[in-house]
Amino acid sequence: MDSDAGAFFAQIRGRVQGVGFRYTAYNEAARLGLTGWVRNTRDRDVVDVWAEGPQDNLDLFLRWLQKGPPRARVETVDVENKTPTGVYRVFSIE
Repeated sequence: MDSDAGAFFAQIRGRVQGVGFRYTAYNEAARLGLTGWVRNTRDRDVVDVWAEGPQDNLDLFLRWLQKGPPRARVETVDVENKTPTGVYRVFSIE
């Protein structure tokens, strides 16, 4: 894993389910060359994200998550920086 690599776990709250959030997050992460996953939670107002990759691209992805797709209304993004695991080969929708 590159020394400039990082990882984060984020919980995005707001109107984030049923608005294409996971699909567009997947496309954005793939465009940035990140690995990890995005998934809905049982709480209809929360989406979880795990992302790994170059820190600059993680920063760009985090900025995107703070807005989301056009139909979303992101209220808060709680982020925890993590140590990259290197186990993910692609970014997926869970």
